[in-house]
Amino acid sequence: MNLRQKALVLMVASVFVTGCASSLSGDSYSRSEARQAQAVQIGTVVSTRPVKIEGTKTGLGAVTGGALGGVAANSIGGGRGKALATIAGAAVGVLAGAAAEEGMTKSQGVEILVTLDGTHTTRAYVQAADGTQFYAGQRVSITTTREGTSRVNPI
Repeated sequence: MNLRQKALVLMVASVFVTGCASSLSGDSYSRSEARQAQAVQIGTVVSTRPVKIEGTKTGLGAVTGGALGGVAANSIGGGRGKALATIAGAAVGVLAGAAAEEGMTKSQGVEILVTLDGTHTTRAYVQAADGTQFYAGQRVSITTTREGTSRVNPI
């Protein structure tokens, strides 16, 4: 495999790894959530704080990295050395691919504490920081799907 082919394989693999990340923002819905009835509650923001949302660990990055590392290292040496280089390249690729997947899919988030109207219940909601500003005293709606996914949006 020449250098151009290896670069193409790497680009395609990175698209697969980053393409698997779903949006965690308050205004994104999956295809299965669209056109479904959802419960809505109204409340008041008590406080907010920035949080970090971990990246995914599906194994796709590790598999892709292992394959790419093995292919890249296969061009090194000959005979037994080539086999050892391929194994080592695959092992390093697995570690690098797993780290790359997690790094590319982690995001900044916001934790929003909301007291729900008509109750004395305060709940914490975490979603991706998408530029929407939340502040104490702000009125918000909380939309919850049948599966339990909740989103907070200003009213």
